[in-house]
Amino acid sequence: MAEEDVKLLGVVGSPFVCRVQIALKLKGVEYKFVTQDLQIKSEELLKYNPIYKKVPVLVHNERPINESLVIVEYIDEAWKGKSILPADPYQRALARFWAKFIDDKVFGAAWKSVFTVNEEEREKNVKETHEGLQFLEDELKDKFFGGEEYGLVDIAAVNIAFWVPLVQEVAGLQLFTNEKFPKLYKWSQEFLSQPTIEECLPPRDPIFAFFKGRYESLLASAK
Repeated sequence: MAEEDVKLLGVVGSPFVCRVQIALKLKGVEYKFVTQDLQIKSEELLKYNPIYKKVPVLVHNERPINESLVIVEYIDEAWKGKSILPADPYQRALARFWAKFIDDKVFGAAWKSVFTVNEEEREKNVKETHEGLQFLEDELKDKFFGGEEYGLVDIAAVNIAFWVPLVQEVAGLQLFTNEKFPKLYKWSQEFLSQPTIEECLPPRDPIFAFFKGRYESLLASAK
């Protein structure tokens, strides 16, 4: 088989790029990481993702795949090794549902809880975040969402495990805590301590400093 050309267009510190890195690591896929500046869109990014013009983009033998959850599924199907999605069609459908739920109902609301200055809007988003996390708390039946081994939903939820605690600290909020969501919090600690996951996480301090600066700029601009 000819040598495969695999590139990942991304930025360090993106939870969506991190998902793809985890999937690639899990499958043992060698790839080139091509760092992007999202303020100045590169010709390469515009070529491979002309519709959304954002990362991550996986380029496999010059064929681009966009959107993190779509890319993770593609990686699962394109390469052999540990399965990311369940074999059973119903369980696969459920995994897809919860992965999308995390983006639509949890992470977006958590992000807006932090990066908004309108108190009424913030309260609404905090409430939505708590409601979403409670659904996940109730859904978590085993060590991981994938059972005894992590899978698609766990990988999708890396943004909850790593990024939500980080940005809530930036704003001094209590979105995701051990007291409110004990099962989910225990899951997050177990998940982040897995060797494959640890290797794919960005360094915390510079990411915290970046978001702290962004948050303080937001507050300053609101005065």
